[in-house]
Amino acid sequence: MTGELASASGGGAALASIPSPSEGVWELGPVPIRAYALAIIAGIVLACWISEKRWVARGGRPGEVLDIAVWAVPFGIVGGRIYHVLTTPQPYFGEGGDPLKAFAIWEGGLGIWGAIAFGGVGAWIACRRMGIPLPAFADAIAPGLLVAQAVGRLGNWFNQELFGGPSDLPWALEIDREHRPLEYLDVATFHPTFLYELLWNLAAAAVVVWADRRFRLGHGRAFALYVALYCTGRLWIELLRTDPANEFFGVRLNVFTCLVVGLAAVAYMVVLRGRPREVLDRRGDDGDTRPGQRPAGTAAVPVTSADAEAADRAGDDDHRPANGS
Repeated sequence: MTGELASASGGGAALASIPSPSEGVWELGPVPIRAYALAIIAGIVLACWISEKRWVARGGRPGEVLDIAVWAVPFGIVGGRIYHVLTTPQPYFGEGGDPLKAFAIWEGGLGIWGAIAFGGVGAWIACRRMGIPLPAFADAIAPGLLVAQAVGRLGNWFNQELFGGPSDLPWALEIDREHRPLEYLDVATFHPTFLYELLWNLAAAAVVVWADRRFRLGHGRAFALYVALYCTGRLWIELLRTDPANEFFGVRLNVFTCLVVGLAAVAYMVVLRGRPREVLDRRGDDGDTRPGQRPAGTAAVPVTSADAEAADRAGDDDHRPANGS
């Protein structure tokens, strides 16, 4: 934080503000190291680590998360870029735009909706090849995805992008003049929407972990809860942003996306309420089985609530993650 006074909307002044990084790219010889890319990579690594802990605790084999990530991550990156370009085409195909910039992922611009949709396709392909039920896998990775999204928002901070409207709050974000919208060139501080979403995602991850343990969610319900919580936070954060976006009836496109996807996730949870969590039955490479697993086969089978609770308790005792995930 800095104690410098910063002008804001309405002629007010912030007693303190969050400074933006002076640069987001470092030259390592001929190779540019971009903070945005580092944030995305760090988020992916954390998501894989957390998901591995949860997947093994639920009865999966060690290493399967990484095997599926090999498919899901490239699909997700491509899907995220496609969504961004299709919903914000002006910088690439509008007047004065550069179509080749559509491929410049390292400069920022990944739409989470496309990333999740295409990443889900990649995960589905991998799960089918490995004989893994996709809903059970999705439940295991849900909190890790939220953590990855939180870390990824740091890239927006380094790029000084996707901030909100003018603000004189103590935690307002300082934006350099060259990154400000034309209508706000004389405004120095803005809502740090990157920080709002970062904190919201971490809180949502904690809620998903708690609800998953408390209600023993299964059949994709933990993943649906992740989607519903993310859409709720993204809805109000989206309304604060000032970056250019396509609109329908004067409302940003992503607001409509949040409403539709979020309501669909809630409907999914309601339809599948009360179903006991699957018990995964996957042998380790050495032929041993974990407590709560059947002796043979690789399918997820429905069991009674009592059996599910016993299996979960055994999994928690043997494979409780150090970070509480």
